[in-house]
Amino acid sequence: MERTRLTDLSYEQLESWVTERGEPPFRARQLFEWVYRSLVFDPAAMTNLPLGLRRRLLDQAVVQALEPVDAITSANGLTTKVLLRLPDEETIEAVLMRYEGRQTVCISSQVGCALGCPFCATGQTGFTRNLYSGEIVDQVLYFAQQLQGQGASVSNVVFMGMGEPLANYDQVWRAVQILNDQRGFALGARRITISTAGLVPGIRRLAQKGLPVGLAVSLHAADDALRDQLVPVNKRYPLGQLVPACQRYAQRTGRRVSFEYALIRGINDDPGQANRLGQLLRGLLCHVNLIPLNPTEGCGYQSADRERVMAFRHELNRMGIPNTVRLARGLDIEAGCGQLRSRHSQKTEKKAD
Repeated sequence: MERTRLTDLSYEQLESWVTERGEPPFRARQLFEWVYRSLVFDPAAMTNLPLGLRRRLLDQAVVQALEPVDAITSANGLTTKVLLRLPDEETIEAVLMRYEGRQTVCISSQVGCALGCPFCATGQTGFTRNLYSGEIVDQVLYFAQQLQGQGASVSNVVFMGMGEPLANYDQVWRAVQILNDQRGFALGARRITISTAGLVPGIRRLAQKGLPVGLAVSLHAADDALRDQLVPVNKRYPLGQLVPACQRYAQRTGRRVSFEYALIRGINDDPGQANRLGQLLRGLLCHVNLIPLNPTEGCGYQSADRERVMAFRHELNRMGIPNTVRLARGLDIEAGCGQLRSRHSQKTEKKAD
């Protein structure tokens, strides 16, 4: 019999699960607290549960189904990337980034990605499958348990790892609701950010939700011709649809939209492109994150140099567009999404040969 992944279940679903096994509903609260507050994943250690229920949990359920198979930490100790194996032997990446006063976990939503952005290591490997909500939640719990031993906790979660979150909308949103549930992990909605390459229907759905999660859009170009090359999904949802959807999101939620802009040498880093970006975003409640590209092996692109980055930023400042040059994180450990997974696959293939 296939075991139930408990982190797939909302509180109400967990309540049904325990009552179907003859237990009173309050056992769900106890179990929820063990998993999401105490970060205890072994049913045998859940001492206030009756022995019979603990045995059923061991036989019929699983809490943490992800197995770490590789990990690497940056030289400064602030960034840790982990490769996690799923029950079907597929692998995904998750990253912990430590800042002063907060710990951010960057998680994956798919195994691979179907969008094919040419500078992204994940996009170069293709798409395998969507993650279940529990597999998404488990990435957060993995790092939460690690931090617990250091007297710290997860303060922010960003869906910026492998995959396109809005292409796996239902499972991603269920994971958000589980992480946000005040009876358990209780992560505030404003501490959760969902990234997208620009899937307009998903942005529209997010705007209708009651939880004001953050929205980050991977933009990378200010005109359709260039964005078609860098973010191929733009051919389906061009800027004329994307920007109004973001505008509506900001209006309905009251939250500014973050636009991610990877600066690529000689491609999208000139002041003229910055001027077009300023015109595109004028009047929109937003913030632009300028990110010198973290090149992936074989992509053919290089990071913009500092002089070009600062000239680009100067033009945005002149046009009144709020922006930040994002601090490079984990360059020495190839922290861009998909890079550790690709390297591990190459190692495995060489061993097999």
